[in-house]
Order: sequence, then C-alpha cells, then structure tokens
Amino acid sequence: MMNLLGRTDVDAGEVFVNFNQNITSLAVASSGGYSLYSLGSVDSTLDKIYHTKSDELFLIERLFESSLVAIVSQRAPRKLKVCHFKKQSEICNYSYANTILAVKLNRERLIVCLEESLYIHNIQDMKVVHTIRDTPCNPQGLCALSSSSEHCYLAYPGSVTAGEVQIFDAINLHAKTMIPAHDTPLAALAFSPSGTEIATASERGTVIRVFSSQDGSRLFELRRGLKRCVSIVSLSFSTCAEYLVSSSNTETVHIFRLDRSATETAEGHGSKQSSDDWMGYSFFRFLSKTVTSYLPTQVTDVFSQGRAFASVTLPEAGVRRMCAITTIQKQLRLLIASQDGYLYVYSIPTVEGAECQLIKRHDLRLEDHYAMDIKETNSLVDSPQTLGLNSGVSIGGAAGVPPSSAGAAGAGTGGSGGDGKSAVSVTIGVDKPSSSYASAVKGDDPVGPSSA
Repeated sequence: MMNLLGRTDVDAGEVFVNFNQNITSLAVASSGGYSLYSLGSVDSTLDKIYHTKSDELFLIERLFESSLVAIVSQRAPRKLKVCHFKKQSEICNYSYANTILAVKLNRERLIVCLEESLYIHNIQDMKVVHTIRDTPCNPQGLCALSSSSEHCYLAYPGSVTAGEVQIFDAINLHAKTMIPAHDTPLAALAFSPSGTEIATASERGTVIRVFSSQDGSRLFELRRGLKRCVSIVSLSFSTCAEYLVSSSNTETVHIFRLDRSATETAEGHGSKQSSDDWMGYSFFRFLSKTVTSYLPTQVTDVFSQGRAFASVTLPEAGVRRMCAITTIQKQLRLLIASQDGYLYVYSIPTVEGAECQLIKRHDLRLEDHYAMDIKETNSLVDSPQTLGLNSGVSIGGAAGVPPSSAGAAGAGTGGSGGDGKSAVSVTIGVDKPSSSYASAVKGDDPVGPSSA
C-alpha cells in the first residue's frame, strides 16, 4: 500500500497505518511499538485491542480478525516475522535476499514482495509454494492480493514503462491474464472483496479504471481530475463493493459509485436536482449523450468517464492517507487513516456531488484512556515461546548466501514452480502446524471487541 522504507515519517513524529482485509481493525505503528484497534464503535470511540513495545516497524499486516500479524522492522528489513499477538509469541521468521517492500495475506496465502521477485507462502504451514522471479523492477513494492479464498488472485506490475497488470492465480499457481490498464506505469492496485474486479491507477493519476480480474475486460473508467497529475497513494473498494475510494498527495479524497445496473434512472431526475449538481455532474452526462458524436475521440473519452460521487477535503496536502469504506453499526462510513496520526470518520452522502460529513476525529498519537486493552492476554501466556512452526528459515541470499545462488530464475509471469525448494532451506520444528496456529488462520479465535 505504501512504501515506508527509511521511515522518515517516524522521525517526524508520524505513524504507519494500515487496515486489515475486511476493514474491521486498524494497525498503527510508531517508533515506540504498535497497536491494534477495533473499528466496531469508531463513531464514538476507538477501542484498543492490543499494544506492545517493539522495534520501529515499517510494515504490519493483520489477518482479518485473527491473532496473526506479519511484521517487518526497520532494524531488520529483510526479515519477516509472523506472530500470534494474543499469545505474545513469534510463530516463525523468514529472511530474504533483499529488503521486503510489501506483505499481503489472506486465509490461503501470504505474499512477500521484493524489488524483483514475489514469494508465495501457504499460510497453513508457511512453506514457500511458488516464487515469481525476474519481475519488472518494482521499487515501490506495488502488489495486491485478493482477500477472497475463492478468487485468490495476486496482481503486480508487468512493465516498468507502461501500466500493465499481471494477474496470477495464487492457488493454482499460474498466470491468469495480463491487463494493459494504462499508458504510463502503475501507481496503485486494489481488488474488490470478491476478487473478481481490480482497480488500477497510473503515475499520471487522472484516470482510475476497474477491470474484470478473470478476463481483463474494462468495467469502469473514472475521472479523478482534469487539471493536474497527482500521485495516488490508496485505492480501496468498499466492503459492499458499490464504491471505490482513492486518496493522493493532494488534500482531496474521492469516492466513486460503481453502478453495475447500468440504468438511466439518474438521467430522469436531472431536472429535480439542484443547480450545483446539474452543473457539476449532470452536465457532463448531458454532454456525453448529446454532443460526443461531434467531438474528437480524446474529448469524448473524458466526457464518458464517471465522475466522483462524493469527496472530502482534508486540512493539508502532502500527507499519506489510507482510505476505506465499510459498514459500521449498519451505517456506511468512510475511514481515513493518515500518517500524521489521525483517523477521520465520515458519513457517506446519499446525493451525488455532496461533501461527506465529519463524524469523529481520533488522535492516534495519544494514550487514549478510553481504549480497551485485552484483559486475558497475560493469563493466556505461560511463557513467550514459539508455537513450533518453521523457525529461522533462510531464503536465497540471506545469512551470507549470495543472491545469485538463490535458485534458478523463471519467467516473470511464472517464476520457479513447485514447493520453492530451490530457493528455501527450512528447519522444521514439527511436522504439522499447531492447533493454535491453525485456529488463528481460520479465524476461530477472534480477539477484542466485536467489529461486526
């Protein structure tokens, strides 16, 4: 989602923020440690479910509402740790040849992204089942993993000069399709909750497109702006898949409504809308239907693109922000977590073109006295021991092994196949994962306040 290497944000007093896959919790990491929060009552309070002191982190991913977190520290940027935070134990750690740029996970797979390769782990036992080698140079660690187990797809850039998206089937371990999404290199990727759609944005940042991840067909084309190119930081589908939200290095967050019904209902109500709505949105729809046949193709493309359904204007530009739309206590909410240490909660308007209304702003840097820590944590831990999975695994080039000895290279869309034995040397503590780990992967041990 965000490249935080170097962590200059920590020096400036900022934090790393990240939502989990189904937007039920928020991870916040700073120079002093990390915290996990439940979002179930975020309209009024931000309930803390875990906090620990640790090395400075630049990556943290929680597996849905389970007790499993994957973390990478600034002190050891080539090492991935998978921890069971409820038991305060480290399950396993893997070392890689180069700096880890991104980590993605769902209940089937854990993905580690390096600059020119991707490792696919079976999350049930953490074994490497496939390696995609010699990918186009990807210094930002741009990739996306569907949260769906049924459509468990991985997406990553297919070119350094154009906006090509490679879709890889992470279960059956083969390339699925290549999507020529943009003329310029990619800047952001995001799967829909079902994994059947993928949203893309390029470095130019003016147009966002949505494609079918199964056949590569274009479904939506959305115009973020006309006047200036921007750097899009975050793309996210709503949990209901009806909206797409984007944030950039500007002060504006855009929400797009994905109308899959393709009806003309909105056209019939144009006369009943306000003059502002007519000029800002219906005017473009009017032009697209009446005059596009007389205009050059480049111009008709602009008028046929979807406009933002709603927007939010934040206090300042230049702040990295992660955005998400989810249903909280039966109400649709826009959540904006920013690296300057705030979580904003907004309502979603029902009228196209309206501003979202701010409901609450939480300060993530405060020691919030109303936050709820896990009471049972200490009682569950007899000693901070590991759970018996693979420990101290070395993957090609780490621990003094030259990167060139990391195994045979494969094609950029296929990589080295099988169980990854050519790239991994493993020390196994037990033959099978422990029952505690298996339960955590399945989500049988949810922690803290309810996020439903």
